[in-house]
Amino acid sequence: MNSGPGCLKEMGLLVFQFFCQWSRPKYRGSWILYQSLVLHFCLMHMETLLSRLPKGREMELKKLSISLVVVLVLVLVLQILSAVDFDPYRILGISRTSSQADIKKAYKKLAREWHPDKNKDPGAEDKFIQISKAYEILSNEEKRSNFDRYGDVGENQGYPQQQQHRQFHHFHESFYFDESFFHFPFNSERRDSSDEKYLLHFSHYVNEIVPDSFKKPYLIKITSDWCFSCIHIEPVWKEVVQELEVLGVGIGVVHAGYERRLAHHLGAHSTPSILGLINGKISFFHNAVIRENLRQFVESLLPGNLIEKITDKNYVRYLSNWKKENKPHVLLFDHMPVVPLLYKLTAFAYRDYLSFGYVYVGLRGTEELSRQYNINVYTPTMMIFKEHIDKPADVIQAREMKKQLIDDFLSQNKFLLAARLTSQKLFRELCPVKKSHRQRKYCVVLLTGEGDKFAKTYEAFVAFALANTKDTVRFVHIYNDRQRDFAHALLMDDEKYWGKSAVAIVERRNNVGRVVYKILEDAWKGSEEDNFMLLDLLAQLRTDPGLLSSDTVLPDLNDELAPVFFLRWLYSAIEYVSDCWDSVFHNNWREMMPLLSLIFSALFILFGTVIVQAFSDSSDERDSPLPQKEEPNENNEKNDTTFSKENRIPKKGFVEVTELTDVTYTSNLVRLRPGHMNVVLILSNPTKTSLLQKFALEVYTFTGSSCLHFSFLSLDKHREWLEYLLEFAQDAAPIPNQYDKHFLERDYTGYVLALNGHKKYFCLFKPHRSGDEGGTVGSCEDYDPLLHTGEARGKSSCSPGSKQVKNKLSKLSLWMERLLEGSLQRFYIPSWPALD
Repeated sequence: MNSGPGCLKEMGLLVFQFFCQWSRPKYRGSWILYQSLVLHFCLMHMETLLSRLPKGREMELKKLSISLVVVLVLVLVLQILSAVDFDPYRILGISRTSSQADIKKAYKKLAREWHPDKNKDPGAEDKFIQISKAYEILSNEEKRSNFDRYGDVGENQGYPQQQQHRQFHHFHESFYFDESFFHFPFNSERRDSSDEKYLLHFSHYVNEIVPDSFKKPYLIKITSDWCFSCIHIEPVWKEVVQELEVLGVGIGVVHAGYERRLAHHLGAHSTPSILGLINGKISFFHNAVIRENLRQFVESLLPGNLIEKITDKNYVRYLSNWKKENKPHVLLFDHMPVVPLLYKLTAFAYRDYLSFGYVYVGLRGTEELSRQYNINVYTPTMMIFKEHIDKPADVIQAREMKKQLIDDFLSQNKFLLAARLTSQKLFRELCPVKKSHRQRKYCVVLLTGEGDKFAKTYEAFVAFALANTKDTVRFVHIYNDRQRDFAHALLMDDEKYWGKSAVAIVERRNNVGRVVYKILEDAWKGSEEDNFMLLDLLAQLRTDPGLLSSDTVLPDLNDELAPVFFLRWLYSAIEYVSDCWDSVFHNNWREMMPLLSLIFSALFILFGTVIVQAFSDSSDERDSPLPQKEEPNENNEKNDTTFSKENRIPKKGFVEVTELTDVTYTSNLVRLRPGHMNVVLILSNPTKTSLLQKFALEVYTFTGSSCLHFSFLSLDKHREWLEYLLEFAQDAAPIPNQYDKHFLERDYTGYVLALNGHKKYFCLFKPHRSGDEGGTVGSCEDYDPLLHTGEARGKSSCSPGSKQVKNKLSKLSLWMERLLEGSLQRFYIPSWPALD
């Protein structure tokens, strides 16, 4: 290989030829060839750049480029090893000659062992996905054959003629970075086409899928090309789709690359995403993509009150509710302790027409129920009860309840024998509009009242309906008191029907309420004569529809089962709040960003103004007593031992100062957190009140810093500790050689120490003396703080008072500023002494 710029080109060609050999034929479906070609182009581009650089920098960039080549080669080698590592036979632990029975047996064993719900190993989920993918390949004879021959399961591997035809294409026709040139597996056209029949478009979703979601839930996957995770979940998705689709779950696939509008409308901003749609509402799936989690997610979409558990104690009450609910009641007898998902989906689809109950025949307390209806406990049984609860109206039994079988059974028993017209919607379903002369539908309407007085006539009407049920005739009844306008339009307030029941035969002509009808001449009593007259009239209508001679326009029926206004308003408010919550925090949060930005901006301005005002008020109150410092001494000579009203600390100027004792010593100093300092005031019992008040005023402006703590140390108790500490500061801050008159001890009151417990150093503040900025000489007017509070030395005859004590800390605030700046001298000690 050359040492000049051409070496990069030769290196790229060698790498490209090497990976061409590796990628043919076993890895033709992978993208290793694609990456090696990209590497070759990158090296050629780098060679061009090197040829244009000055001679001085060419060698530096050449070394950098060689390092980059090594890194890219290592990455490609690792990808080869990962591709070689996937062997479905090795994963399932079987030989290449194993039968389908052996493959299935090995899969079930490993699936039970590595299922994420049972195996808590962190890699159980990935292992389970590999097992599922291996089983998917080996259980399909075509994919297994492709893997055995080519080492891949791509669909294009099984068609050598098509590949041979592609080899004759001109190079320039395909020379662009498209998946088709490199046989890249992420191209949607080359991947499994099972998702094509589920692809959704925006108009299809809005016009068909959303309305249909009120009958069944939908499981929708958002996918795209060039999506590794989409390939990762594909085996599990296929298995779940095959299982749930036969149960009645709608399946949808949205390609985010082609249907960006729909993906944005759904609130999916990343791929892959899985969501559920029910009643027009979207819920996102956030758990691991495994079969059990997806199944539980679909079950969680369904309302929880669809099915009632039935036992010997409540079955009579349950079946007797048919009159109140105006629905047939369904009972499913099964030996499963948990309600099957198929039954839940069926209950959701027919919830507007039927009530559902589930009987677990293996549960103690259901023996009487099973015995009364002669139930075979080993075979699932479904019964429908209408007006008579002692005998089912229809029954089916099957070892495997299929969706189609259940749908056919329930669609034929959606209504009672003589259902009560409680809404206009029900009236339109039971009595459809006439479409042609050959498709006439008649409704026999019993107009009656409530109570025991009309019970006999109603039972006779139901018995007649049971004996004369036909496809062209429906039997219904209404309560005159609840549907007055409807009854008045048919009976015209005829006196002979007052307080009695009447029967009318009605045929609807259009959707605006126009009907033709005929009323039986006499009131309905349910006698044999009434039955004969009604039967004869129905027989004549088959040949002579003109018997319905009366004509009227019926008003819309009142919705008797609708909740009152307050409950409807409450339900609507709850639903609205729930939708807003889901929109903001789960689904379309990006669409809500402008509104959220406006709301938070308004809140920030409002509360920011309040906070600024509060701080400004506290600052004014804190700064208000400061001018009192410069007042003449005679204004404060009235009371030297206590604070005057003007010098008191404001309520908002409170400073928490704790005493440094042997109890708090460790926490406040020795084990102080890094970066924190404890500012300690030295005082004695006589000067305690005055110094603390002045100390609070001086340090109040620095209490906003969380790294500063404030304490005081009693000189009377811990003098030895202080003197030991000050020995390390003798050179930098010599202490005047002045002693207390009585005890021949130095006066340290007013000293302030800033202690850094972590780094073991301190800064020292010496009390201020008026008349000497350097703190060396005092005068009569300005009390020397190093003198004891008793009699003065030498010529001085001044007696220090409260004001002189406070003046010791008059420049403490300036010292605190220098402390925060870090410009003070630091005195280090080997270790903190014990506080006696």
